[in-house]
Amino acid sequence: MNTISRYMVINSFIHRLDSRLKLALNITIIVLVFVSNYFITTALLLVPLMIAYVITTKSWLGLLKLWKMPLFIGVILYFVNLYTMKISNNGVLLDLYAKNTGYVWYIIDKKGTYAFSYPQLIRTLALVVRIYTMILTTSIFVISTKPILLTKAIEDLLWPLKLLFINTHILATIISIALRFIPTLLEEAQRIMKTQASRGIDFKNGKINEKAKSFTTLVIPLFVTSFNKAEDLANAMETRGYDPYAKRTRYRKLIWHLPDYIILLGMIGLTVYIALSQNMDFLPEWYTITYSNF
Repeated sequence: MNTISRYMVINSFIHRLDSRLKLALNITIIVLVFVSNYFITTALLLVPLMIAYVITTKSWLGLLKLWKMPLFIGVILYFVNLYTMKISNNGVLLDLYAKNTGYVWYIIDKKGTYAFSYPQLIRTLALVVRIYTMILTTSIFVISTKPILLTKAIEDLLWPLKLLFINTHILATIISIALRFIPTLLEEAQRIMKTQASRGIDFKNGKINEKAKSFTTLVIPLFVTSFNKAEDLANAMETRGYDPYAKRTRYRKLIWHLPDYIILLGMIGLTVYIALSQNMDFLPEWYTITYSNF
């Protein structure tokens, strides 16, 4: 079962939280992950999210599946850092360049001198964890939030735009529909790939130009299917009398409860700690050695 970008009907603690709070937490965590300078700080954000994901989905398997893309990007990025990253002049073990020396572990001679180093590893790991955390927090939000509540949350958080006479309901509807289409298009892409593979088209083997030609047989039907589904959705909304410019009312009001306030206070405390830790001089050495913004 694909649990990525699809709402799951489970009566969990995360599901019962206010949708506006979950959206605000999602945005805040993504910002904090890319603001934090230390690898341990990023891990402090990751551990609660992993627990929340298990509570939300009742499964550990999804945590492993979400690692695929970050690890793939991390391998590519590490070799990019290997050839391009300038290393600080602190804690020299071996010479790398006359000006670029640092925590060098191993020397490679290939059109010059390159090295595996501690800063390269920490920076790569930090980015992998950041990407994974971003995917994880977004998955938790989408899995635990009903589409109608997602639209309401986006609309409420965009209320300052109403001062500029912008219809926030239309923006919220567009975003929520786009999120709803993600799992549908993923399933449609898998179906098309299986259909084309049964006709003898190979998507995995061959030269680059052959793979490009093979993927045209996937992209073109996927575009056609997407437009057809979008047209069907538009017709269905129109036949039900949907008017995006009409004044709308709500039958159910979103109300905060005690758990929402507790989670909010905890997130505020974590945000303050991460903001202050960026410039703390009294952090222990084992903490500061994980500095990732070399």
